[in-house]
Amino acid sequence: MAAPMAVSRLRPLLFLLLAAFACHAADGSRSRYGHGHAHGLGVNYGRVADDIPSPRRSVQLLRAAGAGSVKIYDANAPVLRALAGTRLTVSIMVPNEIIVDLAASYAAADKWVADNLLPYLPKTRVKYLLVGNEVLSDTSAANTTWPRIVPAMENLHRSLRRHGVSRVKLSTTLAMDALVTGAFPRPPSAAAFRPDIAEAVVRPLLRFIERTNSYYFVDAYPYFAWAGSNGTVPLDYALFRGDGGIRYVDPGTGLVYANLLDEMLDAVGAAMSKLGHGGVRIAIAETGWPNGGDYDQIGASVRNAATYNRNLAARFARNPGTPARPGARMPVFVFSLYNEDLKPGPGTERHWGIYYPNGTAVYPIDLAGRRPLWAYPPLPVPENDAPYKGPIWCVLAAHAAEKLNETAVGDALTYACGQGNGTCDAIQPGGACFQPNTGAAHASYAFNSYWQQLRKTGATCYFNNLAEQTIKDPSYGSCKFQSSLG
Repeated sequence: MAAPMAVSRLRPLLFLLLAAFACHAADGSRSRYGHGHAHGLGVNYGRVADDIPSPRRSVQLLRAAGAGSVKIYDANAPVLRALAGTRLTVSIMVPNEIIVDLAASYAAADKWVADNLLPYLPKTRVKYLLVGNEVLSDTSAANTTWPRIVPAMENLHRSLRRHGVSRVKLSTTLAMDALVTGAFPRPPSAAAFRPDIAEAVVRPLLRFIERTNSYYFVDAYPYFAWAGSNGTVPLDYALFRGDGGIRYVDPGTGLVYANLLDEMLDAVGAAMSKLGHGGVRIAIAETGWPNGGDYDQIGASVRNAATYNRNLAARFARNPGTPARPGARMPVFVFSLYNEDLKPGPGTERHWGIYYPNGTAVYPIDLAGRRPLWAYPPLPVPENDAPYKGPIWCVLAAHAAEKLNETAVGDALTYACGQGNGTCDAIQPGGACFQPNTGAAHASYAFNSYWQQLRKTGATCYFNNLAEQTIKDPSYGSCKFQSSLG
């Protein structure tokens, strides 16, 4: 009788265990690789888009991807409320445009803290308060905002101490262009900060960071360094695929590098050392790889984006540090949560997300780095790892033509025609492209004419999300559209 009695006693326990397992498997925020725990890479949660999921759904998607933290570009109340009670640590940001005011007035800084931070503590686990975003990349702010960054941080720090908030660390984010050599500082040991910011801005910033035990937050994108290297940097080296023996040896230190990101991080460290603050810790505020882009943008693909971010997660799960800082732990934030369709600029600007705006995954990823790379499904083969050499045109986007906003298209058309030399002569009455006399047809010609004339000086095929590139010749009859080949 003993065995049957034991089985009968175990049945309720077995039922509870099975029920718990079923609930665990059904929870979309978890997987067989343990996504329910907040130990993975952070994610930048930008919202420059017209139709993305709600903050609450976005938190679910962050957890489903295995994110351990999140960084937002403001102190948005609905987002901070949605993050309350989660294990996600949070970074919030002071907008660039109010830095001067916060530097000039402790009262203003204290009010900002009272309005934008204190109401959400401690339920929302805010860990970093970042004062401005890439402020030192904006040379128009050299005489206004640059010298006010650290004073603003001092006032905010004083406010945090007054309110007994000791766990929130202050810093600011800087792009790689804070270095003399910009995005590709080789050799890393020779890197230095730009002379216009080194003494006046960066040295006081490093002093503050060191005194408050915070981090230097850098936006480091191997994609841009690789894409601009004219083939001198192998793609595998930029994507952490260094198994083929690709290495770079810094002639100044003898340190051996197996990937481009480590070079960039150690370059920042070398620049800080030259100012006497080589011990300041480094955090990666933004990094990632675009999953798509324009025809003239090399290497932007789902396969490369997934490869970079998966390898990044696996690498930092081991806390390897860098050759100059072995074993160093650092916060890392992938850019970004969504493909943000309203971001201006070239096509890559709208293709950094791990999710599409409708909430579906661009590619599967475990940001905790626990999922073996072999366990992922196959990825599409990229078609743009080498430069596209055919003709390209810029025309009215298909989605804009389907739901034509005549006012928006008219404004874009007027802008395009006002730039360049003879940009819209062909769509004037009697011109070769006047017919058909419609806003859509004229817009395509004007967009293309503008872009072909000015693209080499930085013009993009965007026009507030109304334009797109095409490799299909839009010319018709006697109306000829100039291509990117001339």
